[in-house]
Amino acid sequence: QVQLVESGGGLVQSGGSLRLSCTASVSIFSLYAMGWYRQAPGKQRELVATFISGGKTNYADSVKGRFTISRDNAKNSVYLQMNSLKPEDTAVYYCNAGRVAGPKVNDYWGQGTQVTVSS
Repeated sequence: QVQLVESGGGLVQSGGSLRLSCTASVSIFSLYAMGWYRQAPGKQRELVATFISGGKTNYADSVKGRFTISRDNAKNSVYLQMNSLKPEDTAVYYCNAGRVAGPKVNDYWGQGTQVTVSS
């Protein structure tokens, strides 16, 4: 099992910034991937940004140039710095971790943190 604890959501005006944090209960070196997804009301959960095996990063086109994912290996944590926020960034943001288990990858999720951007 991998437990993920998130923090950092809140209410911010359009153009503002927020920083999300997620700490895993295991070494992030044991994970295949770790990053952030979001789900807006009435929409499917979507990738925001993630680290994948080898240290590569993957961003949604909608956040490129505005959001930055980073990590602190010693703290088993990943962060999402969100700048130039827009009302359409409003969603519940979930931390995600993937860990290889035999032939498959198991997904683990945090409890979610609400991000609301007012216009």
